[in-house]
Amino acid sequence: MAGGDVDGVELTVEGAQKRDAGRGVARLPEAARHTLGVLSGDTVVIDGERATVAKVWPASGDLAGDRVRIDADTRTNAGVTVGDSVTVSPVTVAEATRVTVDVPETLDADDDLTALVTRALLDRPIKAGEQLRIERLGPAPLAIESTTPEGTVRVTQETMIALRGGADLETDTTTTTDATPTTGTTDASDGSARVTYEDIGGLDDELDQVREMIELPLSEPELFQELGIEPPSGVLLYGPPGTGKTLIARAVAGEVDAFFTTISGPEIVSKYKGESEEKLREAFDRAEENAPSVVFIDEIDSIASARGDDADMETRVVAQLLTLMDGLESRGQVVVIGATNRVDAIDPALRRGGRFDREIEIGAPGEAGRREVLDVHTRSMPLAEDVDLDRLAARTHGFVGADLESLAVEAAMAALRHRTERDSLAVTRADFETAMAAVDPSAMREYVAESPNAGFDDVGGLDDAKATLTEAVEWPLSYSALFEATATDPPAGVLLHGPPGTGKTLLARALAGESDVNFISVAGPELLDRYVGESEKAVREVFARARQAAPAIVFFDEIDAVAGGRGENHEVTERVVSQLLTEIDGLAENPNLMVLAATNRMDAIDPALLRPGRIETHIEVPAPDEAARRAIFAVHTDDKPVAEDVDIDRLAADAEGYSGADIEALCRAASMAAIREVAGEHSPEDATAHADEVRITAEHFEDAGESITPTFE
Repeated sequence: MAGGDVDGVELTVEGAQKRDAGRGVARLPEAARHTLGVLSGDTVVIDGERATVAKVWPASGDLAGDRVRIDADTRTNAGVTVGDSVTVSPVTVAEATRVTVDVPETLDADDDLTALVTRALLDRPIKAGEQLRIERLGPAPLAIESTTPEGTVRVTQETMIALRGGADLETDTTTTTDATPTTGTTDASDGSARVTYEDIGGLDDELDQVREMIELPLSEPELFQELGIEPPSGVLLYGPPGTGKTLIARAVAGEVDAFFTTISGPEIVSKYKGESEEKLREAFDRAEENAPSVVFIDEIDSIASARGDDADMETRVVAQLLTLMDGLESRGQVVVIGATNRVDAIDPALRRGGRFDREIEIGAPGEAGRREVLDVHTRSMPLAEDVDLDRLAARTHGFVGADLESLAVEAAMAALRHRTERDSLAVTRADFETAMAAVDPSAMREYVAESPNAGFDDVGGLDDAKATLTEAVEWPLSYSALFEATATDPPAGVLLHGPPGTGKTLLARALAGESDVNFISVAGPELLDRYVGESEKAVREVFARARQAAPAIVFFDEIDAVAGGRGENHEVTERVVSQLLTEIDGLAENPNLMVLAATNRMDAIDPALLRPGRIETHIEVPAPDEAARRAIFAVHTDDKPVAEDVDIDRLAADAEGYSGADIEALCRAASMAAIREVAGEHSPEDATAHADEVRITAEHFEDAGESITPTFE
């Protein structure tokens, strides 16, 4: 064992928390710390194939007593991977007087770099021969060449740092802490960063499945021989774009130190017969020569789609791929990973056992997963104290990993734009709010997906409808434990029905704003297409995208246009109704998805859609009574310069028969009358100077009333 005053404890390695990447810490459970007699901040030796050192930090409650969390650099220095056993023991640490660090040639070994390296190493235990990454300097590792004194040392404010290599000659300088951070993304080998398990957030379960299928065959093939079975040949990763399929493949290959070769589907396509197949064979030959290796086929659907009579090139490429995968047994330690967002387009012959043995869905992350992804993309970002990543994770429904990365980048760019106004560069909550307005969930960009700003306060009256909607939509999300305890399924759908102009669409948008979920607006007629099957396909795609962006509300406005009674309408409408029935029946398995529909012709909707278990909750949105009209007037005059002679109570009493839309039009007409008076007396330049003097009077409302005809006469 490498160093230590007492016997060590044997622990199993687990991946580090996302924010611990690059910090050189070992999170130990309470029992292990007690046995070793170490406290937070002490140093321990982690002994695997090699010995390395790390600083002790306490573990959170999710770590078992026989586990230790260490990051990728520490695992590499110890020569272990996740799941291996290591011996952890305490060690005495001396203060370093001098440390020599080898830096990549891509960096300039100047005073600023020395200061940044020192800040990263400050108070960190290190020993000669170790490698480490500083995220702000890019993926290329730095190496500890030597230390004075020798052995395990700790960098202090008095330590002298010497940088070797880099673009300049060796630079010696004392420690400083005011360096300006720099960033880099260039990899020394292939232009891409080395990916570790700590770089993947929100996909722990999926990562475990991939590791089981790939890491074991590459690192411990003898286990399969003992069991008398062949190791898996391939894994197919499928899911929406940006969820982390490529990232998982690179992380697994990097962790097992395997050769990684990528085949980009469109790049191997050639107009010459036989050339595409030759490129495939060459890629597999390279993998065989450098085994253990991973062959990653990105966008595999572009070269391995279902074979047909008129697809000569696809047929030849698929046949070649089938032959290559069938020959993996004789190739040794070669595993194939395919990635696609169109899994149903792949030829069925590839999707059987012995080829792609397992298909793993990489979906959009939940709230906890989004929090982990945000940890990954903000761990080297200077965040202001008002940034609440938990709140941000709760608001980013439907965001995949790539979207959250874009969100972090947009927030950082917003901080850069304001850098002259601040004492120090930091990303604030306001910067993230700016980014939220600029970044949408990628899964929903083809549809009208939004989080409306309207709330119930913007809807006058309709108290009963608001209460019913709150129970049907908000409660299943907020009180999910109560629904589970009573084995109660929330309603799958809600129908708002009533005369035109009563506020059905506004109520739907207000509901989405109140519940803070994605709102997908679908105008009924937009789904109809003259070609057979296209209308049903549009319905399927709406629900597929909504499931990816859940929790979400799918709002069908004017649903009677596409869901009329069967046997009474065109066959296209009948097929759409059948597809809607099928999709809504499947919502019972997804309580985070709600269908909301609106119509002013409830009698025209097919009865099968309105039965219990489908769109079962029916809420009437009636013509407003006097109290409701007063509330609607209050909403639409709240931010207007209304004169003192305007009596809202009298306006509400006189507006008998007016709908909510009529009242909005009345207020708008009164405003135009007030604008018309000022515009008639002043030129545009003078009117601007008198804009604060505009007042909407009772006379303006009377004039407006003469031009607005009530809906309910």
